[in-house]
Amino acid sequence: MIAPEVLVGAALAVSLLVYALTAGADFGGGVWDLLASKGELGVKQRKVIAEALAPIWEANHVWLILIIVLLFVDFPQVFAAITTALHIPLSLMLMGIVLRGSAFVFRSYGLQSDEVTRRWGTTFAMASVVTPIMLGITLGAVTSGSFRLTPGTSHVQTDFVQEWVAPYPLALGLFCLVLFALLAAVYLILETEDVALRESFRLRALVSAAAVGVLAFATLAVAKSGAPHLFEHLMHTWWSLPFQLATGSVALSVFWTLWTRRYRAARLLVMLQVACLLTGMVGAQYPYLLPPAFTLEVAAAPDNVLWWVLGALGAGVVLLLPSLYVLFWVFKRRRLA
Repeated sequence: MIAPEVLVGAALAVSLLVYALTAGADFGGGVWDLLASKGELGVKQRKVIAEALAPIWEANHVWLILIIVLLFVDFPQVFAAITTALHIPLSLMLMGIVLRGSAFVFRSYGLQSDEVTRRWGTTFAMASVVTPIMLGITLGAVTSGSFRLTPGTSHVQTDFVQEWVAPYPLALGLFCLVLFALLAAVYLILETEDVALRESFRLRALVSAAAVGVLAFATLAVAKSGAPHLFEHLMHTWWSLPFQLATGSVALSVFWTLWTRRYRAARLLVMLQVACLLTGMVGAQYPYLLPPAFTLEVAAAPDNVLWWVLGALGAGVVLLLPSLYVLFWVFKRRRLA
């Protein structure tokens, strides 16, 4: 029988993946809003981005809320350590999410002058850049093994900076930004029938795909010293080579389908690429939730708490997934076909 803490850990990983595939693409849309072309083409690009985001983007944050609740209830010591040592990037991430949402609404539905509307657009775009970087930095710090605990306690020793101001977390933050930009560009190709717009998003997707490859190697290189536990498992375990070959093949397939304009295949493959990358990180991290002190077993709440949470998750899935399906079906069915 699978231990309950492992099941909750798997739920955390799945929630993080779905958040990356949905909200991550929303952040990437903000990046392309910031980097939109000049003139009429740029106006059309921003319109497509806004129309793609408007009906669904707030719903995507349900997965982030789920991650926070699962950590707080099921792994309280890890939650305390992360929110203490990383409160600066987490606060910046939260501010980015709030500013991004507010700016998007004011830009879209406000009655201000064009100058004020442009300012809200800049705020939306800049918040869309900062937020995924902070998310990646947080993931980098959590997987780096840099947290220090007071001997005999679960209290973290920190100056609130050293855990995340380091090459590996910063590299992972930049990697997340570019990966989300790739997701958004591929998704946006199928959000319009305009040939010129499709080509502009295709070009952005190709550039992003190449940048993701470069940054993947750079992040892995700094992980050797910045996250040695992660690096060791990614490079020197029995599954390392098959995993790397599979992930590399998927990444090359994304580039090829974009090059040959097979956009629906590209959309499925880029989602698979993100899933491969996150699966590799989770697999390399296991059994730790927060190395080097907290494994899933050590950090977990009592079993009766875990089982109740798993039961609530099962009930929640019955309500949530059909609701999200209807939401996407109503607003995206023609483009997802």
